[in-house]
Amino acid sequence: MMAKAEKDYYKILGVSEDADAETIKKAYRALAKDHHPDANPGNPRAAERFKEVGEANGVLSDPDKRRKYDRMRKLGAFGLGGQRGGGSPGGASQQSFSFEDLGGLGGFSDIFSSLFDRGRRRRSPGDTGSPRRGGRVERVVEVPFMTAAKGGRVELEVPIDEECATCLGSGGAPGTDWPKCAECKGSGTVSFGQGGFAVKRPCPACAGRGERPAKRCGACGGEGSVHQSRKIQLSVPPGVRDGSKQRLGGQGERGRKGGSPGDLIVTFRVIPHRFFRSEGNDIHVTVPINLAQATLGSRIRVGTIWGNKVVLRIPAGSQPGTRFRVEGQGIRRGGDTGDQFVEIQVKVPRELTDEQAERMREFAESRRMNW
Repeated sequence: MMAKAEKDYYKILGVSEDADAETIKKAYRALAKDHHPDANPGNPRAAERFKEVGEANGVLSDPDKRRKYDRMRKLGAFGLGGQRGGGSPGGASQQSFSFEDLGGLGGFSDIFSSLFDRGRRRRSPGDTGSPRRGGRVERVVEVPFMTAAKGGRVELEVPIDEECATCLGSGGAPGTDWPKCAECKGSGTVSFGQGGFAVKRPCPACAGRGERPAKRCGACGGEGSVHQSRKIQLSVPPGVRDGSKQRLGGQGERGRKGGSPGDLIVTFRVIPHRFFRSEGNDIHVTVPINLAQATLGSRIRVGTIWGNKVVLRIPAGSQPGTRFRVEGQGIRRGGDTGDQFVEIQVKVPRELTDEQAERMREFAESRRMNW
């Protein structure tokens, strides 16, 4: 007699047979969150439903497993457990089927971990586990223009998740008992499916440990990790550019079980200055001068990033946009020193008295200028 699977994975997830991968993923996530055992304590129906949607997603989210399932599903009335017709009465061979034939449910395990692990996948105090390197932390730090140009130090506050020092990442209160998990009876795995279907996956209640703490750690709430902030004095090299990155080895998340700490990756955002701007090692400024200074010539004093002022001679007849170079007043990086470039901007008076306007007309006529 043909063994039949009584489950329709498409109906379990509430999707159509031609649903794409993204639709299946969204349906699984929504159902898994609704029926997760932690969200429904003491509800055996929710736990069973959670297993069903996990089993369905494990097959339908994998293209190869889904193709095999669809082929078997078409063998009439969900005849997935054997072969349709053929053979002599009483002698028809019955072909069993398990999820091992589909290559396992790695996809379900990965998604389950990302959604529901939240620090519970910790080994119990009796099992130290292997060292794990801390995670990498990335942060953006704003740096004042002057600090970026000349170099200096800025304080950076880095929020990180670190292994709880109270429970050493186990999630259980110090000294608490670790009884066997009631869901998996201490095996750390649960079986999904029925009839000809069978697959074992990590227990969702204990995250595959086979035991759960009788009392959760009060310091981390059973998460096994705590959220902390660490202040770092960051050295800013001279001439750092906007968007450049710096790696600080060992300043990321602390390692677990004695593992080495991760790195901190800092991206610099340089705050613009109202007067100075940089291009490589050179500094550029724009200085306004009046019409008389540009026409008759003048001397002006211009500030630099180093706090001193330099005297700049403006020749008579200098045109708007003319640039002057001041050597050695740029960014000093390594063995190179940039220059400062000063561009003049001639400001034209907005208002003139009648007498001034008359003199301007006389000047224009003497120069044969049109107006």
